[in-house]
This record gives sequence, C-alpha cells and structure tokens, in this order.
Amino acid sequence: MEVLFWWTIFPYICGTILIVATFYRFVYRGKSWTAPSTEIFEKKWLRVASVVFHYGIIFAFVGHVMGVLIPIEVYNALGVEDEVYHFFAIAGGGVAGLMVVIGLILMLIRKFLFPRVRVHTTGGAYFTIIWLLLVAGLGTYMTLIYNTTVGEYEYRLSIAPWFRSLFTFQPKSELMLGVPRLFKVHVICSFILFAAIPFTKLVHMFSFPLRYPVRAPQQFRSRNGYNKNNR
Repeated sequence: MEVLFWWTIFPYICGTILIVATFYRFVYRGKSWTAPSTEIFEKKWLRVASVVFHYGIIFAFVGHVMGVLIPIEVYNALGVEDEVYHFFAIAGGGVAGLMVVIGLILMLIRKFLFPRVRVHTTGGAYFTIIWLLLVAGLGTYMTLIYNTTVGEYEYRLSIAPWFRSLFTFQPKSELMLGVPRLFKVHVICSFILFAAIPFTKLVHMFSFPLRYPVRAPQQFRSRNGYNKNNR
C-alpha cells in the first residue's frame, strides 16, 4: 500500500493540484499572477542572489531533463559511456546545485538583514525559499557527497523510467522499491514543491518574458515630478 500511494497515487495528486490550481489562478485571479520585486528596497544583494539562483536553476533543469527524461538507451546508442556521463553529471549537477543553494541562502539572509524587504515578504515567499532550499540541498548532497562517497547510484534505471511512466498513465512503481531513501525523500519533496507552485510566486515561471531582452526599461518617477537629471 505504501508503494502504491507514494509512487502511483501521490504524484498524480500533486500533478492534478498543479494543473487545476494553476488554471484557476490564471483565469480567476489573473491580477495575482505576478512575482513582485523588492529591488526598490535593496538592490546589491538581490542582483547577486537572483542571478546566481536563476542561472543555477536553469542549469539544474537542463541536467534533470538529460538525466530523467532522456532514456539511458539514447546515451548508449550515442556511445556515451556510463563513467563519462556520471562524471559530467556530478560536475555539472554539483555546480548547478551549489549555485541554487547559494542563491537561495543569499535571498534568505537578505530578507532578515533589511527591514523593508522583510516587511514586504509574505509567508508564502518564506515557504518557497525554504522548501526550494530543502529540495536543492538534498539534490546537491546526493550529487556531490552521496555519489562520491557511498557510490554512484544509477537513477537512470529506476527513478527515470518510473517518472517517464507517469506520463503514459502506466506507473511502474515497483522500480522505486530499491531506490535509496535519500533519493525517495528528494523525489517526494520535489512533488510537494510542484503542487505548491500555483499558490506561490513561483507561478511566474509559466510566464517567461520572451520580450524582456528588447522591451523598454521600467522607469520610476517621484510623485512631485522631481528628476535629479534636470538639476
């Protein structure tokens, strides 16, 4: 029963919440579909933390696609040896994980250091950072510590095919039986994070600003019309 719940029922519960709640928020609460910036209150820490985090999360996403969504048979057909794959997975995944963790820690410290930022931080924002830190921390630990001390776990033969089987609605939950507990916790925490996306400002990830590089910069003007450039 435990195997059935965690590796068959639970993922679909989280996926359903993600899809339904995201649709509801987009249609009925469109004005909340934002990720309000606190840059106006503090810039230096945010610029470093945000850049490090976002680049790290992009690299981590690409790494998960390569390791989970692309079958191991594809790498074998391309002649990529397991040792080579794991070397780059540990090196690249480790760097990406550290970037995400460092970025999140800087964001969290920033919220405590600057009162104006702290005042404008909601409980949902704290949950997002802390839960992301938990997920990213576990992933980074597994990549850099577990795989180099305990042994390189071949998740491409268990977690990866199980995850892909969810999309065909034929979940192979038996593949998760022999997965190390730490990896299982990481997977469960990740699904909880997916389910929480519609209720946090992480929802803005579905609205990637394609026009951002070419759009006009946002301008701030004082209420009395004063502009220091006109002095």
